[in-house]
Amino acid sequence: MEFRHYSVLLRETIEQLHIRPEGIYVDGTLGGGGHALEVCRRLTDGHLYGIDQDGEAIAAAGERLAAFADRITLLRDNYCNMRAALLAEGVKAADGIVIDLGVSSYQFDNEERGFSYRFDAPLDMRMDRRQTLTARDIVNTYPESELYRVIRDYGEDRFAKNIAKHIVGARADKPVETTFELNEIIRGAIPAKMRRDGHPSRQTFQALRIECNRELEVLRDSLDDFIDILNPGGRLCVITFHSLEDRIVKTIFRKNENPCTCPPEFPVCVCGKVSKGTVVTKKPILPGEEELAENSRSKSAKLRVFERA
Repeated sequence: MEFRHYSVLLRETIEQLHIRPEGIYVDGTLGGGGHALEVCRRLTDGHLYGIDQDGEAIAAAGERLAAFADRITLLRDNYCNMRAALLAEGVKAADGIVIDLGVSSYQFDNEERGFSYRFDAPLDMRMDRRQTLTARDIVNTYPESELYRVIRDYGEDRFAKNIAKHIVGARADKPVETTFELNEIIRGAIPAKMRRDGHPSRQTFQALRIECNRELEVLRDSLDDFIDILNPGGRLCVITFHSLEDRIVKTIFRKNENPCTCPPEFPVCVCGKVSKGTVVTKKPILPGEEELAENSRSKSAKLRVFERA
């Protein structure tokens, strides 16, 4: 299957990066190489480091970016290891970083990857197929209380408690192996009159994918590092696709802009914490009407930008 990924907010992201032809840039979620391609087209003596944990994405991006082989280095890794991965290449700082947190169209549409409730496939959902934990493991081994927490916190599903209860009840007879088996369990846990607002499995599948890949934990632990990696004037562009991600980015950007912990009544700052830069996007940049018409999956996308002092 061809690796496809529509690069959401592509024009806006490239504009916000303020690319210098001789600069060093990092695409921490390389995917199909859409953002990386536009960066490479604007480089002369500069270099782009493309990072992705999905081996199929690395292979596909390598083919797409073959014409720019002299100005790109591809690294199979999780973006949370960006600092170490760059240091191993002799790079201490970058002029711009792109993080697109969306799951690629390839991952959603490739049945065997088990990301989608639309196809009957083994429960997998691993972005990095070298890791051992799968969605099947979560569904079949997590205690009911943990399943409830995952579906409630990461899926924000009001029926999380009942869904967790039904999963545990079903797996007592036999392990839950496939996406369609899980669909039927979820369907049975939600009242019929409440199944009209989208697919009943959507939120649970999102929750399982986030848990399987530690998506929010990795994002939360990485953003400070990304900002520290930037050269003065360098920009970090982060594209999120749901409120849980966006809330983390918004909060950490604000903390890096204004890290002062002094009580409001203090006339001057005494904590000594210094701002690392500026939040460029006081409100997130959203897709325009043309992009929304072309790609419905972009409707929840938000771009936030931070500039290093």
